[in-house]
Amino acid sequence: MADIKLKDLRYLVALADTRHFGRAAQRCFVSQPTLSSQLKKLETSLGVQLIERQPRHVSLTPAGTEIVERARRILQASDEVVELARSHRDPLAGTLRVALLPTIGPYLLPQVAPALRKGLPRLTLLLAELQTEPMLEKLHAGEIDVGILALPVNLDGLSARELYAEPFLVALPQGHRLAGRASLRLQDLREEPLLLLEEGHCLRDQALELCSRVGVGERQDFRATSLETLRQMVAAGAGITLLPELAGRGAYGSARGVVLKPLVRPVPTRSIGAVWRKSSARQAAIGALCDIIARHAC
Repeated sequence: MADIKLKDLRYLVALADTRHFGRAAQRCFVSQPTLSSQLKKLETSLGVQLIERQPRHVSLTPAGTEIVERARRILQASDEVVELARSHRDPLAGTLRVALLPTIGPYLLPQVAPALRKGLPRLTLLLAELQTEPMLEKLHAGEIDVGILALPVNLDGLSARELYAEPFLVALPQGHRLAGRASLRLQDLREEPLLLLEEGHCLRDQALELCSRVGVGERQDFRATSLETLRQMVAAGAGITLLPELAGRGAYGSARGVVLKPLVRPVPTRSIGAVWRKSSARQAAIGALCDIIARHAC
């Protein structure tokens, strides 16, 4: 029977990800000769070639590709065993890997960070910004523990919890014809050029869906990479946009050249929630994180 060690599978997955022996060795904190020789031993033990070694190029054989897919699942399960044991010792300690949408993270975190530090002092949060699809992929792969994003999404083995509903605001250039009004209707925006984020941002899709109801058209010659780029373009008089309410608070709300106006009832909102693997061993920590965000976000 082949003697397969978890560390050898980690070496193989690292090589599959980097396609480079040196970078794979760096990721695994071993020397390149060590990683290379261990993978040779793994191939000998399994009796099949896993890696095609060519000058300046590394690729996987068909067998190697299939084995890497299963190795990822094995390593994820192994990590979950360790996390499960740790969570039983102290469920609110250790590290929790959290990803947030770029349209959520910069605006939510200042609201909730003090409460998180006070409520979960033994929990270290490793934070990342990801768009929806990469976030879901990394959740399924076990590379992050929980994602904070706009709902609904395709769950497929994931659990979800709504945390808060966030209203939309209209961002107008200072001196705009609508800037003197206390509130606006979507219909008021019908003749205005609408500035939106680039493809891949769910906020873009939400804004398009809302504005298409009343015939507001997107400006076709510009798409922003961030909300702050949108805000600057509005300040420059290039058009208007919709911003989530948290992006209009504090220093963001007092940005020069931009006027923020609420929409009349029923106010359009987006639902912000958390998603995580149903099999996650960090359920207690995720639940505590969600409780604090739900209480302090709005």
